[in-house]
Amino acid sequence: MAEVTGIKEIIKPENLVYKKTKLMTDKVLSYCPGCGHGTAHRILAEIIDEEGLQSETIGICPVGCSVLLYEFIDIDWQEAAHGRAPALATAIKRLLPEKFVFTYQGDGDLAAIGTAETIHACNRGENILIIFINNGIYGMTGGQMAPTTLPGMRSSTSPYGRDVKIMGNPLKMTDIVATLLGTYYVTRQSVHTPANVKKTKKAMRKAVQYQKLNKGTCFIEIVSNCPSNWKMTPVQSNKWMEENMFPYYPLGDLKIPAEQITQKTSNSEKND
Repeated sequence: MAEVTGIKEIIKPENLVYKKTKLMTDKVLSYCPGCGHGTAHRILAEIIDEEGLQSETIGICPVGCSVLLYEFIDIDWQEAAHGRAPALATAIKRLLPEKFVFTYQGDGDLAAIGTAETIHACNRGENILIIFINNGIYGMTGGQMAPTTLPGMRSSTSPYGRDVKIMGNPLKMTDIVATLLGTYYVTRQSVHTPANVKKTKKAMRKAVQYQKLNKGTCFIEIVSNCPSNWKMTPVQSNKWMEENMFPYYPLGDLKIPAEQITQKTSNSEKND
């Protein structure tokens, strides 16, 4: 009893360095050890909480590992058919324009069966946020090759590695949507280190705030790992991701609002 009391004495508001956002439910995360999904969930929940948007948010999850998200964040959710999240988000946002609407999708969903929905929603400039988790493989259904699987990368359906002569090249969806006139902010980030988590959270906060401006689609790719299907430990998978995924999918902003470019140019001129 004395030990329990001692712990309660330590866990006081003034002694807390970090605590779980109230938007995260008590449901234990069911992802594989080392998976980036949990960190991405936490960042998203923190942003929604800090921006005071819990009652104003509607999230859309399709099929894949992302479908589990509605168990972990306490907001309104709508499940979509495989790949159809951007189409459903379009309908919800048009019917309820005052709501903050986002999709959370994996690469097998967004860049394969959902390619058309993704491209056309972004091209129309639907005022939604699309969060795209890219681990280069189908995670939930057995580790099959995805549109984002790297050249030479092994999967359950490319056991000798992806042969681009037969299977085609990996699809760089974020690069594609960045060229579309309807997108307002497009960025590619990761969550494998504390520094990268901070950058991703900053990017996600921007995307959430930009939706209030009603100027088009925001698109965030998070390059992540899949230790189980990559057949690696979490540490090994992060190192492999840095050495192989990042050169092909380089991190950073691909498209920023025009007014930001103007502001940066003005500041540079002042400094000169």
